[in-house]
Amino acid sequence: MALKSVILLILTTCSKAFGGSIEPQIPSIASFTPSHGAFELASVVQIVVDSQHAGHGTPSLLDFANTFRDDLREVVPSLGLVPVLVSRVVPGGPLGIPTLYLTLDSSLQHKLYNGRPTGEGYDISITQKTLTITGSAPLGVWWGTRTILQQAAIQLAQGAKLVSFPAGTVSDSPGWEVRGFMLDAGRHWFEASFLSDLCTYASFFKINEMHLHASDNLWNPAFLYGDGNEGWKHLYAAFRFQPPPGSPIEGLVPRKNESWTRQEFLQMQESCARHGVTVVPEIDTPGHSLVINQWKPELMEKGAPDHLNLSYPETIPTIKSIWDEFLPWFSSTEEVSVGADEYDAALADDYISFVNTMASYIASKAGKSIRIWGTNEPSKTMSVFRNITIQHWDFPGDDIPVHLMEQGYRVINSEQAFLYLDGKTSEDGQFPQELDQDLIWAGAPGGKGWAPNIFSPTDPANNTSPDAPNLRGAIFALWNDWGNNATTALEIYYQLARSMAVFGEKAWAGSGVRTTELTRTQFDAVYPLLNAAAPGQNLNRVVKPVRGNVVYNLPGPHTALSTSVPSVGPPYTLSFSVKPGSKSPSSGVLFSGIDSKLHAANLTFEATGQLYALSYVLPANRFTSVSIHATREYTYAVIDGDEANPRYWYTLMDIWGDYMALGNISFAAPSQQIGGEGFWGVIKDVKLTLGA
Repeated sequence: MALKSVILLILTTCSKAFGGSIEPQIPSIASFTPSHGAFELASVVQIVVDSQHAGHGTPSLLDFANTFRDDLREVVPSLGLVPVLVSRVVPGGPLGIPTLYLTLDSSLQHKLYNGRPTGEGYDISITQKTLTITGSAPLGVWWGTRTILQQAAIQLAQGAKLVSFPAGTVSDSPGWEVRGFMLDAGRHWFEASFLSDLCTYASFFKINEMHLHASDNLWNPAFLYGDGNEGWKHLYAAFRFQPPPGSPIEGLVPRKNESWTRQEFLQMQESCARHGVTVVPEIDTPGHSLVINQWKPELMEKGAPDHLNLSYPETIPTIKSIWDEFLPWFSSTEEVSVGADEYDAALADDYISFVNTMASYIASKAGKSIRIWGTNEPSKTMSVFRNITIQHWDFPGDDIPVHLMEQGYRVINSEQAFLYLDGKTSEDGQFPQELDQDLIWAGAPGGKGWAPNIFSPTDPANNTSPDAPNLRGAIFALWNDWGNNATTALEIYYQLARSMAVFGEKAWAGSGVRTTELTRTQFDAVYPLLNAAAPGQNLNRVVKPVRGNVVYNLPGPHTALSTSVPSVGPPYTLSFSVKPGSKSPSSGVLFSGIDSKLHAANLTFEATGQLYALSYVLPANRFTSVSIHATREYTYAVIDGDEANPRYWYTLMDIWGDYMALGNISFAAPSQQIGGEGFWGVIKDVKLTLGA
């Protein structure tokens, strides 16, 4: 007898006929078969979880139900939601109030495009009395709840007074098992809370992995290479997992304030898992290993400080000791990445032996398999194990993904021609600021859309079919080649936001497989509505103005004042008058918030631990009027009403050691605290409005 456990969605009913259909959403659903009638959300609903299987899975059905309740309350604020109930309620039974009752059924046969079964599929049955979500695993039910939330959000954004669902049946499942994004956290520091928010946002578009590139260094040949060159000792390199005090590898992490403690990482990992997103950590070796060699220079390959010397007796034991420390942290994933990218091709056998050694070691220690980047080193005698997943990113002559799949390797598509971004800018404009919409919708051979089975925009022979048995899916990547100062964390989100949504559509549905896939016009119409409605986070830093477009208007004068507004995302205008005291006119903070601070000295913004000066000195003992205008592309100030001469905040970026590039920078409004933090002076006429 097939296992059945039910978490059904039983909402209030309506008897009138409904001629509508499911709204286009992101990603598109595979099929909807209409029937008669409709199902409406009432003013009060209740979520019920089947008591027989409430604890099934990790996260459990009950865990997902609780998160769904929070999200539903956020998306449909008019709903009254009582606490989640655990019960064996029969769908349609008399409960007294409308009920959300969701379903598991292990007999469901959802499959990926390659024919493998998946627990991520779901069915929704909608009648006048019930709305039932059914999945073979809790994660499938979770993705079904995202569909319900999106349908509700779209209707409300289009002006509906009451959310209703047309009667009928939905059946939906992903085409591929891996649908992820990679974030370069090795060259740019990110707080764990920010990563949690990214997972939550990505989950709304059914993205199921966050690949965390957690160790790396800036690349500047003038610092790295050359006889007698000691510059590599001072080049920025980072390792983001913080060992506990007294650990034998404690010296690996020189920047303790730019690393995650075990508790911080576990909380982030758990938050991501509660939203259906698996964190896949990467510790990149034997290339990109400067941070390890700065700690233990004896492990360095001669003449290449960012490479490990794999023939040195202590190198592999040291790398094993690093994994020994952190493998227990990675509890939500069955896979980890060892990087293995861009190593010396002349040492191919050493490289292959290292990769295979680490694959065996990690499997024996933690039961996990590994991934590597698509560096298939030229060896005539050795090859990496077939159970290692290859994450393809470029087309050197020996890394052809269709050939790798023919040889039995499982492949993830991260081809840079379609799927690479770089923080703020890229050398010679190689990569876009967000995924190139023209490429995604029509950049495959013959003008067709991209999908995980498309590796080349020009050569059909380098592409495969959607049902290729060894094609696992795709991961798009955002690199931070220019380091911490190139971008703020929120600027990274601005690059990812739309990219995640369009990637979510193509990685779930593909191109040319289903008749229900979105058109570009449909995507462009619905994306802004869903970006604004995505629950569980506020990466847009949206606030509700008190009237019109005014967030607050505080005439003052003030020396220190706290507000209830932690941060405001662009576009905004923050205007004020400030008179620093003569005792210390450049001391202290004028404004601060959760994302940024504005220091009195040189009107310097601080964000993500970096300082960005305007190079304007406030005169002491007189008021100066300042009006700060911000969009997602730039931030500038107008001083004393001189609108003809706006002053922009910039960042300076070192591009591969070749040249310095100037870039605009966008800051969220530091709106939580006015004055204080060592500021000696007066601030008045403070006004924060939406719009730049």
